[in-house]
Amino acid sequence: MQAGTVMPAATLCPTNHRAAKRHVSGKRMKKTIALVSLASAVLAGCSTYAVPRYSISADNVTALKTAAVNGVGVGAFTQTLSANQHPNEIMCRGVGPIKTQDGEPFAEFIRRAFISELKIAGVYAPTAPIQLTGHLDSIDFSSTSGIWNLTLTVTSSNGQHMQVAEKYTYTTSYYGETACNQTAQALMPAVQDLIGKVVHAPEFASLLK
Repeated sequence: MQAGTVMPAATLCPTNHRAAKRHVSGKRMKKTIALVSLASAVLAGCSTYAVPRYSISADNVTALKTAAVNGVGVGAFTQTLSANQHPNEIMCRGVGPIKTQDGEPFAEFIRRAFISELKIAGVYAPTAPIQLTGHLDSIDFSSTSGIWNLTLTVTSSNGQHMQVAEKYTYTTSYYGETACNQTAQALMPAVQDLIGKVVHAPEFASLLK
């Protein structure tokens, strides 16, 4: 090599450049697959716990036959939401949400349950002069202690209103999956007892006059 000769700058040959791109692409693909797998695992571990469909309470039906002899209609039921709470689901232990069967709000679940009781009692009259509306003031549970807490205010078109609270206890479990399932199953009988407190209360008669 002669003195003063300038050496060309080092370059990456086309073949090696393509190989490097394939290496980088391969790493990106593996990372993407890993992220997708992780997301799938997380989603697979998230269960939904459905509340059973409402079943009629014979005691409630008997009470309604006696109290609402002139028929009664039912208007809208609304609800108050606590922080980070959804109208139709409550997260249970971070395992998954407890939801109604049809995805309706909990207030609507109670409204439909009340209407079902009235229908079986033979006193449901959608156009009756007396219309009852409801507001679910609170709804929550402890899957650790095995307790549902519900507070409901019922208002009549005659201006009268009443409030009832239900603290329903049930068997729970240390294991999250089992406890959340038992919690979901317990809401239906809790609503039965909630409605029972309404229709058996002495002040219920004043809502129907």
